[in-house]
Amino acid sequence: MSRVMSEVKNGVAVVVLNDPETRNALDPEMSAQLAAAIRACDADPEVRALVVTGEGSAFCSGGNLGSLLEATERGHDAAGLEDRRRAYVEIYAPFLALRESRVPTIAAVNGSAVGAGLNLALAADVALAARSAKFISGFLRIGLHPGGGNTSMLTDRIGPQAAAALTLFGEALDGDEAARVGLVWRCVDDEMLLVSARHMAEAAASFPTRATMRVKETLRLARRADFATVLEAEVTAQIWTTTLPETAELLRAMRR
Repeated sequence: MSRVMSEVKNGVAVVVLNDPETRNALDPEMSAQLAAAIRACDADPEVRALVVTGEGSAFCSGGNLGSLLEATERGHDAAGLEDRRRAYVEIYAPFLALRESRVPTIAAVNGSAVGAGLNLALAADVALAARSAKFISGFLRIGLHPGGGNTSMLTDRIGPQAAAALTLFGEALDGDEAARVGLVWRCVDDEMLLVSARHMAEAAASFPTRATMRVKETLRLARRADFATVLEAEVTAQIWTTTLPETAELLRAMRR
């Protein structure tokens, strides 16, 4: 049985973590498979939006504890520390791949998103939560510092106080609470999660692909640049879109 599944329909790729017995925990093998699946979908010209979700009762329960324990048992010399770094960076691969995707991305969080699973949800452009979802930092529960960009993504998404509540104080959020604090865009009934995610993804996939990807680039710039820089990037990109045949076609259609 494949531990990661993917399908493409109507321009939308759905990537599924498919190891429900471990609650979709990430070990190096599964991380590599998930990152590869995300990158393969991202490179597919037929894919114009991407959804990531989990099979079973969890979205992703974090790093596999056996793999994490193995990393702590490596040597304390320079070579051992480099081995530890490599082991953890392997776990980061899927959410970094999702964060770097060229197309709009959605995390459809169907259950627990813990540690690395929380990172996976944060790495998407938009997260939707089932009512049964749980968002847990979990790192300090096992004595680990957060990794993989967790503190940056979490603070960027929900602000410093809420980020501190999750990381330092071990607070957990259900789907409704996650929507209230802005960790997810919307909370929906469990049976409507994938329907809602596909509906949003298909809307994004219906827009002109090149313009959509350029908007995503500008949104990334807006996170780190000042207003004047973003304004200049926008006017440059806006003028560029007026040179696209698909833009002219859409404008003509609107005038009819």
